[in-house]
Amino acid sequence: MQAPTTRRTALTLAAAALAGLAAPAMAQDNVFKIGLILPMTGQQATTGRQIEAAARLYMAQNGDTVAGKKVQLIVKDDTSLPDQTRRLAQELIVNDKVNVLAGMGITPSAMAVAPLATQSKTPLVVMAAATSSITEASPYVVRTSFTLPQASVALADWAPKNNIKTVVSLVSDYGPGIDAEKFFNARMVNNGGKVVEALRVPMRNPDFAPFLQKVRDLKPDALFVFVPSGAGAAVMKQFTERGMDKAGIKLIGTGDVTDDDQLNDMGDSVLGVVTSHHYSAAHPSELNKKFVDAFQKANKNLRPNFMAVGGYDGMRVIYEALKTTKGAGGGDALLAAMKGQIFESPRGKIYIDAQTRDVVQDIYLRKVEKKDGQLFNVEFDVIKDVKDPGKSK
Repeated sequence: MQAPTTRRTALTLAAAALAGLAAPAMAQDNVFKIGLILPMTGQQATTGRQIEAAARLYMAQNGDTVAGKKVQLIVKDDTSLPDQTRRLAQELIVNDKVNVLAGMGITPSAMAVAPLATQSKTPLVVMAAATSSITEASPYVVRTSFTLPQASVALADWAPKNNIKTVVSLVSDYGPGIDAEKFFNARMVNNGGKVVEALRVPMRNPDFAPFLQKVRDLKPDALFVFVPSGAGAAVMKQFTERGMDKAGIKLIGTGDVTDDDQLNDMGDSVLGVVTSHHYSAAHPSELNKKFVDAFQKANKNLRPNFMAVGGYDGMRVIYEALKTTKGAGGGDALLAAMKGQIFESPRGKIYIDAQTRDVVQDIYLRKVEKKDGQLFNVEFDVIKDVKDPGKSK
């Protein structure tokens, strides 16, 4: 006889939580709360570390009082488990009454929170997750990171012009990987190249070895790779151990593969690897040089990566929206103030497309080179003002 009561109690609690979400967030008058949900432990821990460090750097540089509001950053670890992300977001909305949600280390986490953002009218600033469709999951999502179609298409245009006619694609089997595979492969074929095979690696506990052996047997001109931030070192290690570079197979990919956070630990085998991405710590602007220097000084010489710049710029978007609303705006006013922002980032000029709420930015072609004894992604070409190809039709 206990089961019906337990079920009734669960339904009552769920209804109460939903009622709390539907109510407007009425935080203390003088406090502006940002709920930053990130993977601080687990496979994507480097993502969380980079974004939190960048967010705190932005606050250190720009103060913690904006438009008369004291900005409070509440950091939560979701370990990249979407159910945990959703639970934490609900607690932040209902209990902490946050004004903005932010972070989102992986796509499933962002997708889990999107309905809560819609229901509570809370802006959700996505600083990492990169599947094209995330901004379509809620009208309250604003993205400051990138999309995989943005990065992938540029590389598929470059490859056939540089003696790469046949490729195998190897991606992590979840939203961003499927985006990368779809847009790279389609553009490669459209440009006269051939995709010999499309391989997908499980997201959890991936073992690249059998896939790389298959690539070696197929002998394409190049292997195109997308793996999430933090997994690139494992791919490079196994690629080299199997002698694939010596067998004449080039490795190309999105910038996640030669992540600045891990690049120096990959060794000289990564020299010459060409990737396309929106940010490199070696980006030669004065603003970026200052950003990298300040980030390293604040974080024991840790080099900022593309996740860091997504977090840094996300904080900028939130701060400027708070200024525009003069500290008085609710979720809708803040969202309106986020749309259409144009500014110079450490990565170059970016803007938030008012229609899609997605980031528009330059995409760079880069080659790994050694400078002053360190490995860097050195830019050699740029495609200006790239919109997400998943939405530009």
